[in-house]
Amino acid sequence: MPKPQKEQSDSLKGWQQIAVFLGQPISVAQRWADSGMPVEKRGRNVYSSRKQLNRWLAQESAGEPVEIVTEQTDLGAELRRGLTLIRKQRSRTPKSAA
Repeated sequence: MPKPQKEQSDSLKGWQQIAVFLGQPISVAQRWADSGMPVEKRGRNVYSSRKQLNRWLAQESAGEPVEIVTEQTDLGAELRRGLTLIRKQRSRTPKSAA
């Protein structure tokens, strides 16, 4: 019987883990932290959590829901959600007369 997958810890320690979670280089993660991304510095280490980062990304995306993809993410549902948002935006935009 296969072993159940261990859930990822919500805690991220160090720039490397934070950058990997964000899918960005370390330099980008550090720049984002300087501009308000939630990180906590304890001595020489920096910490954050997946929940905090997802919440911050949602705020920074002009109100559009954003979430980092993990192994548990339902990509089909995320694609449908994204297409629904695009369709809503298009239906609100008045068509210009040509």
